[in-house]
Amino acid sequence: MRVEQQDFMVKGLSYTIRPAVEEDAKTLSEVRLKLDGETETFDREKGEGYIDESGFRKIIHEDAECNHNLFLVAEVHGKIAGFIRAAGNNLKRTSHRVEFGIGVLKEYWGYGIGKNLLKELIRWADSNGIRKITLHVLETNQKAVKLYESFGFIVEGILRDDKLLSDGNYYNTIVMGRINEKS
Repeated sequence: MRVEQQDFMVKGLSYTIRPAVEEDAKTLSEVRLKLDGETETFDREKGEGYIDESGFRKIIHEDAECNHNLFLVAEVHGKIAGFIRAAGNNLKRTSHRVEFGIGVLKEYWGYGIGKNLLKELIRWADSNGIRKITLHVLETNQKAVKLYESFGFIVEGILRDDKLLSDGNYYNTIVMGRINEKS
C-alpha cells in the first residue's frame, strides 16, 4: 500500500504528512541534527551518527523500493517539522516485523504531529501484512510511552542502565511492541 498525503489542522496549526522524497534529504539531515540537540530521548548526542544529504537520499530511495520500509515526513508551511521511519527486512523469520523511530522538532510539540505520524505508520503496517511493530523508548519519556500504549503497544522488556545521560546517571530503555492479530 502506498501512503497518500494527509492534511491536518490541530490547534490552529496546519500540516501535511507525506512520504519522504529525495528532495527532502538536505532538510532531513538538518532536522535530525537539530532533534538530537533538543532532547536526550534519542540515542545520539548532537552530531553523533551524522547522516548527510547523500546518506538521506540513499535511505529515502531504498525505502521507496522496499515493501518493509516506510519513511514519512510532517511538513509545516513547506518545512519539515518531524518524521517517522520504519524499517524491516526480507529474512523469512523476521519479515513480519518492523522497528520504527520518530522525531518532532520541539517547537511543534503539542500539535499531534507525532500521534498522526504514528497513526499513518500503523495504517500502512496493518495494510501491508506487517504483524509486529517495535520500538525503543527512554524510560523518562513517559509522554511517548503513554502515546504508544494508547495505540496498543505493550512493554515487552526493559534494557537496564542502557543510556548514560548528561546528568551522569544511567537510564533504562523500554522495549515496546504492537501485534496486529489480524495479519
